[in-house]
Amino acid sequence: MLYTELSALIQQKKSMLCVGLDTDIRKIPAHLHSSPDPIFEFNKQIIDATYPYAVAYKPNLAFYEALGARGWDSLARTMEYMPKDVFRIADAKRGDIGNTAALYARTFFETLQFDAVTLSPYMGKDSITPFLDYPGKWVIVLARTSNAGGADFQELPLDDGRKLYEAVIQKSSTWASHERMMYVVGATQPEAMRHIRQLAPRHFFLVPGIGAQGGDLRSVLQYGSNAAGGLLINSSRGIIYASNKHDFASAAGKAAQALQQEIEKLMQW
Repeated sequence: MLYTELSALIQQKKSMLCVGLDTDIRKIPAHLHSSPDPIFEFNKQIIDATYPYAVAYKPNLAFYEALGARGWDSLARTMEYMPKDVFRIADAKRGDIGNTAALYARTFFETLQFDAVTLSPYMGKDSITPFLDYPGKWVIVLARTSNAGGADFQELPLDDGRKLYEAVIQKSSTWASHERMMYVVGATQPEAMRHIRQLAPRHFFLVPGIGAQGGDLRSVLQYGSNAAGGLLINSSRGIIYASNKHDFASAAGKAAQALQQEIEKLMQW
């Protein structure tokens, strides 16, 4: 999906909502366990219910890898089912070099047909560039994350006065344009988000931390949005686990609609 297409989708749906498919076999409704593929059945119904309100979906790979081969099968079926007119993110947080990075890129962009993948930049340029060999695909670089421990390294001061996350953004932005690269910026770091928007005025941000982690939506929209929209605001548990009963899909749809409407209201579309 191109930058202009993603921006147009946001305007069309009046939404920046990314639904995180953090599908835990231990948390899905009990009645689904009798189906041949409980994870896929759960995802399918969540997608059906939230599609009118979402511009992106983000399976977290850990929840699928934990199940071994059957988890990968469920993920592959989910990707085959997912509408092609949404932005599809592999939340994989990979970070390796050379042939290993190239194989990760093949996995997510060729085999599973994701549009983007989250990456750790710790190993530098050659851990990112193999993913940029795929035209139309995106890399999403970890910048300032929403977890408390993110400060352990990301906030470290450098000799020139910058913080480490600032150096990551400024250096990585020379590897690809805003049309191929996004940044993970946590909703729990509003001041950092405001500063990062100055460093990367045209880039999209993938924003975790709304809801369960306590991020403030108003601050995210105020400090993070730009003329193209500029934000993919992720909600996982608050949507997909809105109910653990037979009405789980309709409850997820209502939760997604509520967040989309709040975004629309605050953005004054």
